[in-house]
Amino acid sequence: MMVTKTHLQDCFVIEPKIFGDDRGYFFESFNQQVFEEKTGLLINFVQDNEAFSNRGVLRGLHFQKGAAAQAKLVRVIKGKVVDVAVDVRPKSKTYGKFFSIILSEENKKQLFVPRGFAHGYAVLEDNTIFTYKCDNYYDSSSEGGIIYNDSDLKIDWMLNENEIILSEKDKILPLLKNIAL
Repeated sequence: MMVTKTHLQDCFVIEPKIFGDDRGYFFESFNQQVFEEKTGLLINFVQDNEAFSNRGVLRGLHFQKGAAAQAKLVRVIKGKVVDVAVDVRPKSKTYGKFFSIILSEENKKQLFVPRGFAHGYAVLEDNTIFTYKCDNYYDSSSEGGIIYNDSDLKIDWMLNENEIILSEKDKILPLLKNIAL
């Protein structure tokens, strides 16, 4: 497994070693020991989630506050997304900065999103299956978010505005400068 630092502290791109032959392929999607050795982070994932979406669906930007904060290891099983992590740790030197990456069934890349980050993704292909591991259980009373089109962030979601499909909850999220952490 190859682990690459991003420009955001504790946020990593993970690329598995893929073994392929005429039968198909095999890869190890996660190994706790290797992850800890290469990142220096001690993580205990406790929950796995999966979402199915078609092109245009934008989920995010979401985060959990306080004791319910979550680190996530995200990947795409089928299809393709642009995945975004935003540092919302007020004392971080990269506060308000984001990292984006294409995750797809072809590249098999994963993104580790640490606690204290907002996360979201835009689906670029129909029939996309997105999955992620969390190191803490979901707590609806601790959720927060940032509106996807915050002009201070200037995130390129790789979709035309008229293609974007949002949940009612995501349509009314605040700007980054207006969130309370």
